[in-house]
Amino acid sequence: MNPPEKRPISILLAAPRGFCAGVDRAIQIVEQAIRKWGAPVYVRHEIVHNRHVVERLEALGAVFVEELDECPIDRPVIFSAHGVPKAVPAEARAREMIYVDATCPLVSKVHVEAQRHFDAGREIVLIGHAGHPEVIGTMGQLPEGAITLLETVADAEAFAPRDPAKLSFVTQTTLSVDDTAEMVAVLQRRFPAIAAPHKEDICYATTNRQDAVKAMAEQSDLVLVIGSPKSSNSVRLVEVAKRAGARDARLVGSAAEVDWSWFEGVASVGVTAGASAPEDLVEGLIAAIAARYAARVEEVRVTKEDVTFKLPRVLAE
Repeated sequence: MNPPEKRPISILLAAPRGFCAGVDRAIQIVEQAIRKWGAPVYVRHEIVHNRHVVERLEALGAVFVEELDECPIDRPVIFSAHGVPKAVPAEARAREMIYVDATCPLVSKVHVEAQRHFDAGREIVLIGHAGHPEVIGTMGQLPEGAITLLETVADAEAFAPRDPAKLSFVTQTTLSVDDTAEMVAVLQRRFPAIAAPHKEDICYATTNRQDAVKAMAEQSDLVLVIGSPKSSNSVRLVEVAKRAGARDARLVGSAAEVDWSWFEGVASVGVTAGASAPEDLVEGLIAAIAARYAARVEEVRVTKEDVTFKLPRVLAE
């Protein structure tokens, strides 16, 4: 007896997707540090927001901790890609520890920008999400009270600066492009003299991944985003997909988290991955769909990425 014929389904595969240059660099930093100094190498906070990546690095000899005081002084420590407050490297220097900063260069750019505004005597507004490690790191670059965090359009409408003539803004790098533009528009309407970043703070990878999702969302009955609930850029991709016309959009850590009842009545499924999700998870999801349906894969590419970042000099030696 022949097995029942599989129902056809179209898989729209977003490109670019998955690892960005900053994540790639951060993972290489941990791998190189283990090669150079041997295990264990300590990492303050998850190097990137993906459990699969963290577990693979743990197997190589990385030990993940929340705070610096959990690290022995005779082993190297790495700071995560999200950036850290200035007090953290200062403490590492005071304890005479070997440390490597894996902060994404595009996050470091925001830190430099904030310092520049502060040195110019401006009050600084940071558009971002409270509690996110990147926001904690950026706010920790300057004395308390120098930066005010705004999370919503309502926050932007209600904000009362000390001096509207001496005001500036920076943003978290992994926000929704459209939501941020809305908040910036409010601030610029209310405070025409507000100083903006030299170049947009939302990073190229966040923008490109959102653009790719927008390009496929209208044709997708369901969009699956591979990523962690802790990953800001992954959560934003789900929101962007829904807003751009997908009938449904879900965040999953891997194929194992898919509820196949979501596929009822679905003729086309969009697939993408946040900037800290490895490509093998995408391949696993496509294979799981293909095992159940007669799947036809079509890539939806909006741009080609060729950005790379150098490793810190201490590891290149």
